[in-house]
Amino acid sequence: MAVLLQSLRLIDPQRIHPPKNYIFTGSEIVEDNGDSGLKIKETIDCSTFFASRGWIDLRCMSGEPGEEYRESLDSLGELLAVSGFTKAVLMPNTKPAIQTKNEVQYVQSKASGWITDLLIQAAATKDCKGEDFTDILDLHHEGVFVLGDGTHPISNPDRLLKILQYLQKFGGLLFDQTYDPYLSLFGQMHEGVASTRLGMKGIPNLSEEIAVHRNLEILKYAGGKLHLQTISTKGAVDKIREAKKEGLKITADVSLYQLLFSDEDMASFDTNLKVMPPFRGKEDRKALIKGLKDGTIDAIVSNHQPQDFDSKFMEFDLAAFGMAGLQTFLPGMVKLAEELTWPLLISKITEGPAKVLQNELSKMDNLTVFDPEENWVFDQKSNKSLSANMPWFNTKLKGKVKFVINKGRFVKI
Repeated sequence: MAVLLQSLRLIDPQRIHPPKNYIFTGSEIVEDNGDSGLKIKETIDCSTFFASRGWIDLRCMSGEPGEEYRESLDSLGELLAVSGFTKAVLMPNTKPAIQTKNEVQYVQSKASGWITDLLIQAAATKDCKGEDFTDILDLHHEGVFVLGDGTHPISNPDRLLKILQYLQKFGGLLFDQTYDPYLSLFGQMHEGVASTRLGMKGIPNLSEEIAVHRNLEILKYAGGKLHLQTISTKGAVDKIREAKKEGLKITADVSLYQLLFSDEDMASFDTNLKVMPPFRGKEDRKALIKGLKDGTIDAIVSNHQPQDFDSKFMEFDLAAFGMAGLQTFLPGMVKLAEELTWPLLISKITEGPAKVLQNELSKMDNLTVFDPEENWVFDQKSNKSLSANMPWFNTKLKGKVKFVINKGRFVKI
């Protein structure tokens, strides 16, 4: 089915292009030069819309298997589509963890009908505990090339070293959320003036920075490819920048919400703001922005971690970490667009993550189309997730995905 997209403004990592007409041919998106010979089945006025290559999220979570009440694979598939993502990496932190070919096959089967291409980050160690290795070669035979323990750092240096060495057998990629669990023990928020004032145990920048330094030194020794997820501190950005200059195969991402909130926002004691790594100080945020602009940070991720009502509706120090971040991803980018610009934001959810995953973006066969000005209310009725652990719940937001093209399919949101 050929669809004509009239007056659509395409964004790439370099610029926002002037409005043009494009045609979705059924297999790819091409400019309308007036002599395509295609029979147009539908014409859509896109004069108020922006579009880009399909968005890629390197970090999202489901509760299935084991905790489907937080987020099932079916609800996650719908959620990724309405949020504009044509490719996503799923973390392994389920019950049981995604760590054998059986779990991988189960998830692949459930996701086969999605418009979003799903990549699985299988557990590198059993139950993501950082001790015994999973059967990495078996997982690779099932199509897995991204390994990691998701929300758990691989803090044992011997395990990290051996995983990096083993993955080199087939060009695999290690994802790690890097921090020292002992330096973060019992921490509730960023360690600083705000935590002292609020009387909460802080998580120091040192927890992340010492772990990043260790991992980079091990990478230098072992070789291989390492991707550091959800970095949050100035020191971590500086160390990654230097490692890239040295030629190490290192990439990094940052959670979108890390750019939107700071530790000062914790004064409300809203448990929906309790995340790991925690919101840092203003200087750290400035460093993250600089890292995005100079290419030190390759991607922005949703870090979608759905939590049920009971795990958040309790005392702050007992509440679970994590924030739902998919459906509010575009409104979050709208808030950052003036400071970071749309071309830069788009580069960090298209070209950047594609580089991390070692994918080449060739012909335009997928597209995310969105209206950055449309207002909508994020509430129980509009929420596509099974969870609502987001501080913007029951508020009016700006920015809405209109339709997604992928796998030869055209889906209106």
